Amino acid sequence: LVNKIKHSLANMLNTDITVSEQVKDVSRIERVSAHSHIRGLGLDDTLNARKVSQGMVGQRTARRAAGVILKMIEQGKIAGRAILLAGEPGTGKTAIAMGIAQSLGNDVPFTSLSASELFSLEMNKTEALTQSLRKSIGVKIKEETDIIEAEVVDIEIDNDAKGKVGRLTLKTTEMETMYDLGGKMIEQLSKHNIDIGDVIQIDKSSGKITKMGRSFARAQDFDTMSASTKFVQTPVGELCKRKEFVHTVTLHEIDVINSRPQGFLSLFSGDTGEIKQEIREQIDMKVDNWKETGKAEMIPGVLFIDEVHMLDIECFSFLNRAIESDMAPIIIIATNRGITEIRGTNERSPHGIPIDLLDRLLIIHTKPYQQPEIYEIIAIRCEEEDVEIEETAKKFLTTIGMQTSLRYALHLIQPSYCIAKKRKAEEISINDIKKAYSLFIDVDRSVQFLNEYQNQFMFHNISDSQQNDDDADRNDDDKKIKDKNRTNNETNNTNDNDNDDDDDDEDILDIE
Repeated sequence: LVNKIKHSLANMLNTDITVSEQVKDVSRIERVSAHSHIRGLGLDDTLNARKVSQGMVGQRTARRAAGVILKMIEQGKIAGRAILLAGEPGTGKTAIAMGIAQSLGNDVPFTSLSASELFSLEMNKTEALTQSLRKSIGVKIKEETDIIEAEVVDIEIDNDAKGKVGRLTLKTTEMETMYDLGGKMIEQLSKHNIDIGDVIQIDKSSGKITKMGRSFARAQDFDTMSASTKFVQTPVGELCKRKEFVHTVTLHEIDVINSRPQGFLSLFSGDTGEIKQEIREQIDMKVDNWKETGKAEMIPGVLFIDEVHMLDIECFSFLNRAIESDMAPIIIIATNRGITEIRGTNERSPHGIPIDLLDRLLIIHTKPYQQPEIYEIIAIRCEEEDVEIEETAKKFLTTIGMQTSLRYALHLIQPSYCIAKKRKAEEISINDIKKAYSLFIDVDRSVQFLNEYQNQFMFHNISDSQQNDDDADRNDDDKKIKDKNRTNNETNNTNDNDNDDDDDDEDILDIE
C-alpha cells in the first residue's frame, strides 16, 4: 500500500518522495490474540498427537480424540451428535476447538460465542441460537456463466455528443478481437485502473470487469508496475468461454438478504434482528431444491459455545432438538464447572447440563498441564509475541505458572518485556519478571489482600464467624489441591513422554 501511494503521488507531483521507516513499520502490525499461535491439532497421519506441533502442547489424549472427531466431520458421519470439552480453567479447551477449526480450513464455517452473550443480545435466546447455528452451515453454490478472458492490447476512448464512447482490443494466444465500449464499461475500466498489458475477465451477463493481473509479456515494463504487481499468463484458446464459479455463503447470510429491504447491505449493519420462521422454511426448501439439481452443496460447519453452563433449561431444550436436525452443524461446547445447578431449575447435574443432553454428547476431558508442557507453551507464546527471553527467566516464569496459573504466567510476558525495553535491554531477565510479578498480582494474592482489608470495602456483609468458617474451608481446599498436585506430579514423572524432561526440574528456580 505504501509503495502504491508513493508511486501514484510521484507521478502526480513529478517529485521524489521518501517514506520514513516508522511509517513502513505500520504495515507490519498484526494483532496477537490468546490463541493466534494455534495452527491445527498437531496430529500425524495416524491421528497420534505429537509432543509439540502446530502450536499445540500436551493434552495428547484429548487431541487424539479431537482428531477422530475431525475425521468424522470430514466424512459427514457425526450428524445428531455434539462434543463437550470439559476440564479445569486453563487446560486448553478453547485451544482444541480452535485447532479443529484451523484443521477444517477456510471453506468450513466456524462460529464461536460465549453462552453469556445470548442473555445480552436484544433478541430472543432461541433466536440468537438459531442464527448462530445457521451461521455455522455453509452453502456452496455452483454457477455457470459466459465470460471473456483476455489480455488488453489497446484502449481508445473518445468524447462525442452522447458522452464517452470507446473501443477495447483484447487478445488471447490464438485470436484478437475489438469490442465497442459504452459509458458503464468505460467507467469500470477507469475504476479498476485497467491499462494495456493487463489480463482481465468480463462477465457477459452482468458486464462486471475483474482485473486478473498483468501479462508476463509486460514483465520488463519497470516504469509502470509496483512491487505488489501480480503477473499471469496470457489466456489460451477462445476469447469467450463458459466457466463455473463457486460461491460459498452461510444460511444466515441468505436469511438476512431475503428478510431485509436493503438485502445484501443489511449484512454490514451489524444487528440483523429477528428473522421470521416462514422465511427460513422457504429458504430451506429452495436450498434443498438446489441440492437435488446439483446446483448447491451443503457444508456442515462448527458452532463452538464456551461457558455452556451459563445456558438455561430453555436453551438446553432447544439444543436437544437442534442437534438431531437434518440441517445442523457440528456443535462443540466447553465448560469448566463440576456438579452444579442447571440454570432455571433447582436440579444439580454434571457440568450444569441436563442428563438427556449429556447423553447425546461425546465428552473429551482435558487435564492440567505439567511443568515441561508449561515451559513449552511459554516458549511458543514468546515466539508468537516476538519477545526475546533469557533461558533462566523462562524457567522462572514456568515456576510462576506452576504455583499460580498458566494464564497468569502468560500475561506477565508483555509487561516484563516492556520493563526490559525501558532499561534498553533486548531480552527479558528474571528481574524484569520479578518487577512485573510485584506490579500485577495473581488470584491467590488478590484473595489474601481482600481477606486482610475486607472490612474497608463497601457492602461488606460477612460476619467474623462466617469468615472463620470460610478460612477453615479454604485451608482444607488448599491442602486437598496440594495433595492432588503432588500425586499428579508423582504419577506424571513415571510417564515415558516426560522422561526426557526430568533433568529440567532441578534447574527451575523458586519464586521466593
